[in-house]
Amino acid sequence: MRIKTAVLSTALASLLFATSTLAAESPAPQGKEFRSGDCHGGREEKMFRKMARMEHRLDRAVEKGRLTSAQAEQFKAEARQLREEFQSQRQANGGQLTDAQKQQFHQRKQELRAKVKAALKATAPQGV
Repeated sequence: MRIKTAVLSTALASLLFATSTLAAESPAPQGKEFRSGDCHGGREEKMFRKMARMEHRLDRAVEKGRLTSAQAEQFKAEARQLREEFQSQRQANGGQLTDAQKQQFHQRKQELRAKVKAALKATAPQGV
């Protein structure tokens, strides 16, 4: 009985020390890498995640052979350019865009999506 109690208390003590040591360590990065000047919350973070998802989908399409890497890089560059233009326009206007500017950017974004869809559809597997 004493041996069992000694083993249990030793295990409990080591567990308590280990949890305090592990809790003191800094958390591991979660893959969010913000460029300098980016806002770390709200709308900017949402836009950053959308961009990252789109790039990931394009990379997967390249892996599956549905796009060439040159096509994927072209689409990524076009999306980045559109996003940078959007941000610069918004900064130049004090954080607000007119309805006409919003509509123009929305239309350009839809055109980019249509181009990506068309490129993926052209190489879609012809199956059941």
